Amino acid sequence: MSFVESDLREELTRVYDLCHGCRLCFKYCTSFPTLFEYIDQHESQDAALMTPEQQDQVVDECFQCKLCYVNCPYIPGQSEWNLDFPRLMMRADQVLFRTRKKSLKDKLTDKALGSTDLVGKVGSALAPVMNKTIETPGSGTRRLIEKTVGIAEERVLPPYQKVRFSTWFKKRTPQVRGERKGTAAVFPTCLVEYQDTRTGKDLVGVYEHNGIACELPEGQVCCGAPLLHQGDVESFTKAARKNIALLAKWIRTQRGRGEDPAVVVPQPTCGYVLKKDYVDYVGGPDAELVAEHTFDAAEYLMKVHKDDKEAGGEGLDREFGGTVPETTTYHAPCHLRAQNIGLKSRDLLKLTGTKITLVAECSGIDGTWGLRESNVEIARGVAQKMAEAITKADSEAVAGDCSLANGGIVLETGTEPVHPLSLVARAYGLPED
Repeated sequence: MSFVESDLREELTRVYDLCHGCRLCFKYCTSFPTLFEYIDQHESQDAALMTPEQQDQVVDECFQCKLCYVNCPYIPGQSEWNLDFPRLMMRADQVLFRTRKKSLKDKLTDKALGSTDLVGKVGSALAPVMNKTIETPGSGTRRLIEKTVGIAEERVLPPYQKVRFSTWFKKRTPQVRGERKGTAAVFPTCLVEYQDTRTGKDLVGVYEHNGIACELPEGQVCCGAPLLHQGDVESFTKAARKNIALLAKWIRTQRGRGEDPAVVVPQPTCGYVLKKDYVDYVGGPDAELVAEHTFDAAEYLMKVHKDDKEAGGEGLDREFGGTVPETTTYHAPCHLRAQNIGLKSRDLLKLTGTKITLVAECSGIDGTWGLRESNVEIARGVAQKMAEAITKADSEAVAGDCSLANGGIVLETGTEPVHPLSLVARAYGLPED
């Protein structure tokens, strides 16, 4: 893949011309309507007449939901045109990261959203103060944050937890129940490590309740998605290599003990990065090994359920003595759908007996793109279909796998979603920490 700007411009013209002729993806984001409008204004409808600024506008409006790739008839291996629109947009981001002149505010936004572990550690250490600062969208402190570091004042941000997930994990006493069905390494992600610790605790609870032992390999860092989506591929690959090395070592150690290990991820964007982006941007046997053994948290549970039943067992425990909502709206995040694994969280929730309404509309967050003040108007416009569908369903509970998308649901509907694993934990009667 060339990162020379002239080569990029040539490829953008080729792909934009193909997309303009197809128009299948007009509904997924504003990148495509913007692209079509720029080309349609010329009588010849020649994509080569777009200016570099117009090409870049299309790039800036792409928020990497990946849905165009999932639905594209021209993807590599399926067509001679070898079209991968999201990957091309990231390639453009990487070129523009090096060549585009950025304002101080844009640089601060990149730093704030890209330094997830640093910000997370400070946020957890100063949790009461930090949460007071960020807890009220539209407040004076949030307006100040928007003006200085570019994070939209109206966004609902997850609060920091004084006790980090890894701290809780090390102090807890494992309680694996019944026959051992597997061993999983938890890749908690920065969101679960510093903020949404409840999801991590409920993951461990549900796993151990079903005979799956959980481990937490030392030294994990943020998957690097915010850096990659900014175009900072050098910093991204540095984080990726660290995670790949320690996870590959853990997998090989477990396999040496006769285990069939899994790396489980409770956040969709991070799972996509481990499965796809580590292979594409770092590559090699270790990256491929990690990708092969990485599962979304619900995906692995449903795999254990299926494998155990095929072996003559009962699968996952289906005795739910806790609280089961009569109806649940399940929001399927884009980065989970892009993994092409099916709707495993929905299937897991169905085991509890709750009646599911599926909402598969984009939240407009997609990593950290929708948190930026410069993108929030477009992002909230994209999220309206999601909000309308959730409001119309009017379910007793709302579930969603992505913590940031769940914040978008709160903003647009006033409804507080929880991770599917938390609903399952309450259905089992497991106490909320």
